[in-house]
This record gives sequence, C-alpha cells and structure tokens, in this order.
Amino acid sequence: MPSPAPPTELLPWERAVVLLSCALSALGSGLLVATHALWPDLRSRARRLLLFLSLADLLSAASYFYGVLQDFAGTSWDCVLQGALSTFANTSSFFWTVAIALYLYLSIVRTARGPSTDHLIWAFHLISWGVPLAITVAAVSLKKIGYDASDVSVGWCWINLEAEDRVLWMLLTGKLWEMLAYILLPLLYLLVRKHINRAHQALSEYRPICEGRQLQRGSFTSTADKKLVLIPLIFICLRVWSTVRFVLTLCGSPAVQTPVLVVLHGIGNTFQGGANCIMFVLCTRAVRTRLFSLCCCCPRPSTQSPPGAPTPPKIGESQESRRTPEVPST
Repeated sequence: MPSPAPPTELLPWERAVVLLSCALSALGSGLLVATHALWPDLRSRARRLLLFLSLADLLSAASYFYGVLQDFAGTSWDCVLQGALSTFANTSSFFWTVAIALYLYLSIVRTARGPSTDHLIWAFHLISWGVPLAITVAAVSLKKIGYDASDVSVGWCWINLEAEDRVLWMLLTGKLWEMLAYILLPLLYLLVRKHINRAHQALSEYRPICEGRQLQRGSFTSTADKKLVLIPLIFICLRVWSTVRFVLTLCGSPAVQTPVLVVLHGIGNTFQGGANCIMFVLCTRAVRTRLFSLCCCCPRPSTQSPPGAPTPPKIGESQESRRTPEVPST
C-alpha cells in the first residue's frame, strides 16, 4: 500500500451535512425501537431482528456524530473510544442486515418453523454481537484503532493509517463484511422474490375461482416485490461510496479527497438507520397509520355495540392469518 496521502480536510458544510445525516439516522433508529415498544402485536421474529439492527445503527450514528463533531487531528483516548464503538456497531449492523435476509430466506423459501427458528435467532445473536465484539477488542488491544486522516472516514477515527498491517485490519473491522454483504443481500432477496413469484404462478389456475381474494392481495404482493428489490439496492447505494474511498486510499489516489465523494461517504455510512426507518416505518402501512394516528392524537371511532349484541369479529386479525410469510418491509 502506498504512503498515506495528506489528511483530508473536512469543510464546514461537509461536516454539517454528515452531522445532519447522523441525527436523522439516530432519529430513524429510535423511531423503529419506539414502534417495537409501543405495539406488541407487531413484534414478529422478523421485526425483532430489525430491532437489534436498529440498536446497532443507533450506536453507530451516535459514535459517528461525536467523531464528526470532534474532527480528530490525532490519536487520543476519545478517538480510540469513538473508533471502537463505531467499529463494533458498524460491523454488527452488517451482520444483522445479512441475518434478516437469511432469516427471510429460510422462513419463506425453506419454510423453517418452530424450535429451529428459535435456535437460529440465538445463532444470529452470537454471531452478530460476538464476532464484532471480538474483532473490536482485538483491534483495541493491538492498538490498531486511531487517527486515519479522514481518508477512509469523514472526521471519525477508525484504523490508524500508521499501522503496517492497516489494510488487513480495515478488512477485518468492516470492509470484508461490507463486500460480502454486497453479494449475499442481492442473492438472498432474489431467491426470496423468485420463490414468491413461483408460488403465485402455481396458483394462477385458481385465479378465476378466487379472483376477489387475488385482487385484495394484489397491492400487498406488488409492494412486497418492490421492497425486496429496494432493500439490497439501498444498502449498496449507501455503502458503495465508502468502498470507493477505501480502494482510492489503497491506490494512493488524490481523488479520495473529492468533496462530493467525502459527503457521499459520510451520508452512506451514517444514514443506514434513517433508510431502514423509511422502508420499515414510513413505507409500511400498518406502522405508518398507527404512527400518524398517535402523532395527530386522532381519536379512533367507537366500536362499542349495544347491550346484548354479539361482538363483531376483528377484520384485520382474520385477514392477517391468511397472508404470505411476513416481510418486515411490507
């Protein structure tokens, strides 16, 4: 690897944009956590995994916010602490993102149910928290985390560019898992989407019989299909700028300091929580309706029946049980 280039100067407007991205990401992650706490009936296994992803993104956004705000000029104790927290949270976010895709693949395509999914959740916890923690502890113990001149970050601390084996540790503390996610996420979501499409095609001969039900579920299926494409696409669009700057740093290219590239890198690394909030809260009708109702303090219409009248069944419950396996973004 060539000698490190001069430090990338973080301009005030660049810092402001990235700080705003951190704040929005923290707000989005907090909103996802709040919806999980407020409405127990939405706590499916898939959304429970989304909760843990949101916690990792929340910690990541907070640590990045501190790093960008400080704009470190050298290695210090708070630089190492911030770098360790962001390394752990960011790596954990990669693992939880892939874990959600893998869970959907196993539950929808492989139809995994019962105790096997419980064991799978525990395995996700062990890997998604344990592996990043072990990597972070090793990096801190070996003094690999420190000032990186903002060539592979945007103001925050990560791997010390003075370390001889810095490329290895950059891979271990994020880039390796990031590039694996580029491959695994589109592959898993493509397999899930193909399985769903095949299931609908297999039922095509019955559509004249149950045309009403198909029309009722048509918009739901269309939305699910679109989001199965958007989830990996948004992840790649956010993270690819970090990978581009990493490669440019390895090549010693001065293009690593291009202001637009620096800002895109800053937004991409810090806005994952905000993107998840848009997909899983604002673009999810069941959650969005409840959230807007709560924010507007709109009273719900009374559903009380006259004395002695039978209690009408809840329409949502009867329809929900007949839906396709849950995708947390629909």
